[in-house]
Amino acid sequence: MKLKGLRWYIIGLISLSTVINFIDRSAINILWPYIHKEFGISTADSKSALAVITTFFLIAYALGQTTLGKVMDLVGTRVGMALSIAGWSIAIALHALARSLFAFSFFRFFLGLFEAGNWPGATKSNAEWFPARERAIAQALFSSSTAIGSIIAAPVIALLYVAFGWRISFILMAALGFLWIIPWFIVNKASPDKHPWLTDEEKSHIVSASDSPATVAEPPSDTVYTWRELLWFKNTWGILLGRFFIDPVWWLFITWMPTFLKEQFHLDIQQVGAYSWFPYTLAVVGGVLGGIFSMRQINAGVPSHKARKNGITLGGIFMLLALVASVLYLDDLIHYPEIIMVLIGITMFGFQFLICNLQTLPSDYFNGKNVGTVAGMAGTAAVVGTVFTTWAVPVITRTSYYAFFALGAVLVPLAWLCITFIASGVKPENK
Repeated sequence: MKLKGLRWYIIGLISLSTVINFIDRSAINILWPYIHKEFGISTADSKSALAVITTFFLIAYALGQTTLGKVMDLVGTRVGMALSIAGWSIAIALHALARSLFAFSFFRFFLGLFEAGNWPGATKSNAEWFPARERAIAQALFSSSTAIGSIIAAPVIALLYVAFGWRISFILMAALGFLWIIPWFIVNKASPDKHPWLTDEEKSHIVSASDSPATVAEPPSDTVYTWRELLWFKNTWGILLGRFFIDPVWWLFITWMPTFLKEQFHLDIQQVGAYSWFPYTLAVVGGVLGGIFSMRQINAGVPSHKARKNGITLGGIFMLLALVASVLYLDDLIHYPEIIMVLIGITMFGFQFLICNLQTLPSDYFNGKNVGTVAGMAGTAAVVGTVFTTWAVPVITRTSYYAFFALGAVLVPLAWLCITFIASGVKPENK
């Protein structure tokens, strides 16, 4: 049997795994402002407690990005992705057993450890199944799925909470991950060079050098580098520092937006669910347009790494304008949560426009045997930056959320500087 367009089925399944990933990840942030008292935690201490839970997740997520990135390069994405989603589905189910802050933090640690594998696995699969000119759009599809997961998560989790309580909600979420594994093993039988369903035309398209000199900076080599060796290259540091500064902006909103809406506008959980979907909808649009933007530039003859940098610049401009406007008009909009949601939505639009291009850089700068490793290292750097902002938020938002938005506005240009002036246009292994 031959299946036309098989690569799109593969990226579709990865996109679905990313949706499930973010439903599971978002649940505690949505539920916590309304369930913390069950654990003897006061409203005054709830943000600090959420910071503790999130930190356990992030520490494991940082370890998992680098470790599972290497695992993906060793065992391949077929087995690696299945191990990742099975592990995090078990972890999210165990949340239903939590009776204390410690238990939540413990289960959250294992959730972060296994969820981390989704990103280097997706980036590596993207490099395997798509030619360079299509990688940004493929990256955008699964990257935008983070927003789709968050769009679904807010109203669905609110409804599940009202209907069944939070413990059953976690169990139902876990079932989604195990169901995903079935079609993954059926469709993703092998790599593109060995897959029995792949047509000759599509195989030629995937491995074609129509990713010519105008598209790819240098031809790939077969060198496999260790983590330490990869840190000798400027391109590695450009990617790592870019993720270190930019990813915390996204995490500011996915972690703290339900708390912000409850504290700033006094919304209940159903109202939070009703408002939260909109910014993530704009994020989906931003991710898709960011991928199309760089793909069109590459098709017009712009080198791939320059097309990605152009996308990063444009996305950063959207983010910066929206964040600065939020700082300037926050008090004036105290009775207009809809307008704040639009500004947050523009910020998330810009982030997804930017990040689908930034996450594609490992496959532009490194050969396939290093892509998962570099992507994992970049994910770890992103988490390290996020840990700092996670602990900053309970301190800087004691009286208002001005500093919350200002923090994001400072991080955006720092990320842009790292990508623009550190990363070069040459594959490190060919220097």
